[in-house]
Amino acid sequence: MDYRFMKPEDISQVAALEQEIFSVPWTKQAFLDSLNNPDTIYLVAQEEEKICGYCGIYLLYEVGEISNVAVKAEKRNQGIAGCLLKKMIAEAAKKGVSDIMLEVRESNLAAISLYQKLGFSKEGIRRNYYEKPQENALILWKRGISITE
Repeated sequence: MDYRFMKPEDISQVAALEQEIFSVPWTKQAFLDSLNNPDTIYLVAQEEEKICGYCGIYLLYEVGEISNVAVKAEKRNQGIAGCLLKKMIAEAAKKGVSDIMLEVRESNLAAISLYQKLGFSKEGIRRNYYEKPQENALILWKRGISITE
């Protein structure tokens, strides 16, 4: 598996994967806008010519907000999401980020478990944050990251 920064030519595959996974998916334009924003980092996991996963983060001074994490269904449980997140945390730290937050569906126990293994902890709930189906989001934070992680 190759892990690298997302390029504009990856957006078609990334948006297609987003459509497969999420009930309210981002559009190609939303990914392109984010990729063109200097305060974002997007990484992809690629095997041969196929994008198997991706992860994005918005940077605001010392805080990063993870916007997307996705892995193809048939590639899950192989450590891809964890690797993407570790690489993302390291890249964010290089840009001066010390704290990272994200929202996750309350029912997404696999993702919550992964985030906790990576040092994230629950600090709040956003009621009815998600649509289709409507569900609460847990707010998770990882505080005090450094370049050495």
